[in-house]
Amino acid sequence: MLESELKRLGLQQAKLRKHGASLSSDGSPCEGEEAPWYSATSVVDNPSNLNWGISPDWSTIPSPTDDGGVRHLHGADWPPISLPATDGLSYDLSLLHGRRVIYAYPRTGQPGIPNPDGWDLIPGARGCTPQSCSFRDHFSELKACGVAHLFGLSTQSSDYQREAAARLHLPFPLLSDEHLTLTQALNLPTFEAGGMRLLKRCTFILNEGRIEHVFYPVFPPDESASAVLRWLLDQDRNP
Repeated sequence: MLESELKRLGLQQAKLRKHGASLSSDGSPCEGEEAPWYSATSVVDNPSNLNWGISPDWSTIPSPTDDGGVRHLHGADWPPISLPATDGLSYDLSLLHGRRVIYAYPRTGQPGIPNPDGWDLIPGARGCTPQSCSFRDHFSELKACGVAHLFGLSTQSSDYQREAAARLHLPFPLLSDEHLTLTQALNLPTFEAGGMRLLKRCTFILNEGRIEHVFYPVFPPDESASAVLRWLLDQDRNP
């Protein structure tokens, strides 16, 4: 029943994306630093493959490797830290109930504004806009799989994040760890670029107040939501 519903939702989204790159909720292209790399791929109808629609070509981008940066986080408790979000609220994820998904990303670019020097050569740096779009496009499926809360997380300020949240029509908040409070408490993996300390891309699944699973490294970024969905479906089949 769950797989058939996910398939139906995915095929609807694939039809909407058939003639574009990654589309926002109003049908317009998902603009950002990665948009020119999109190329059409075939739409699949296999419910075990949740990567429908349009995918970019990542062959020219160096992929990240597992440097062990999150090994200490598997099964760890999420710290009681409140972070500001793009919806104007603050969230302490340790207090929320139900399963939560938090995808940490380096930074979203803005149309017309160049990225830091050498950005494309940093393994895993590029791809924040497609990753956010993937979670937006699979939001309904994630809810159907029992995800009570979904958040993006970066070290950018909430003011900066609001531009991306509005432009990409994200149906979930972005959390700001501008002061690195959470980053330091969890010892999250980071890197330096353009004078900024940025998060390496990783995705957390929390169950109540504990980290149930960590995806790291995350590549390609636009398949991040699909990987989470596959994991959730596997948990549903093998509780």
